[in-house]
Amino acid sequence: MTAVIDKTVRGPGRWASAPPRPGWEEEPSKAGLAGKGLVLTLACLGILFPLWIVVVTSLSSRKTIDAAGGLVMVPKDITFIAYKELLSGGQVTRAAVISVLVTLVGTLFSMGVSVLCAYGLSRTGSLGHRWILMMLLATMFFSAGLIPTYLLVQTLGLTDSYWALILPSAVSVFNILVLRGFFMGISPELIDSARIDGAGDLRILWQIVMPLSRAVIAVITLFYAVGYWSAWFNASLYLNDQDMMPLQNVMIQLVQKQEAPVGLGQAIKTGQLSGLAVQMAVMVMALLPVAVLSPFVQKHFKKGMLTGAVKG
Repeated sequence: MTAVIDKTVRGPGRWASAPPRPGWEEEPSKAGLAGKGLVLTLACLGILFPLWIVVVTSLSSRKTIDAAGGLVMVPKDITFIAYKELLSGGQVTRAAVISVLVTLVGTLFSMGVSVLCAYGLSRTGSLGHRWILMMLLATMFFSAGLIPTYLLVQTLGLTDSYWALILPSAVSVFNILVLRGFFMGISPELIDSARIDGAGDLRILWQIVMPLSRAVIAVITLFYAVGYWSAWFNASLYLNDQDMMPLQNVMIQLVQKQEAPVGLGQAIKTGQLSGLAVQMAVMVMALLPVAVLSPFVQKHFKKGMLTGAVKG
């Protein structure tokens, strides 16, 4: 009996971990599998090849970059002088620290507000549930505009403040709706049994709802974190002090405006550093956190997004 079940699950020539193919689904042809493999390979090369050039150029000496006439594809004379100079305590180091702190504080604040709001909206009997939901939905289609938003931030005294990088874009209604849809999919009987045992809403949220919603919370946390890390517009709009600029704004000054970071201008002029290597190094520093964290959250994307959307 065991052999029969094992053969049914595995099928001829399949891995033991492969799920059984539905009866209505055709067996893939060799040409189809080869075509999919070719397309995926080309897509991966299209993504990885530019990243390879950026990393290799950032690790190349000025002599190698001059010999290549610009971007370097083949590594030669590898040196970490660009990263050493960038992380030696100058403008780039300060900007990286600012970006990390803004991302951490902003993500915690946004997740706290979003989870509380989504849980309240998921309880259909809560006070003002329908009206609050309609007002939130309205903000997805209508906005006050840039000038009224700037005047509001200025009136609240947030200009030249790090809170100006967090509060104006702290909450995404889309993320709240995804969380709400996932929370509504949790069994009502489970929550009712907790209420019978004397648990309040905060305890239910913390000990029951959130542990069951790890997937969607991980996905939304990544969304907020990437948004804060990549944001540059609020800083350019609300900050006047260059010492308060996050890493993305420093990268814009370096790549687009060709302005060397404070403390590196002399090193570039004297030939110790290549300006192109510095640009690529800053780009690597900006991309590295997202590239490192994304694989750890990737496994939650399908469950977190699809379940939250379908059950809402």
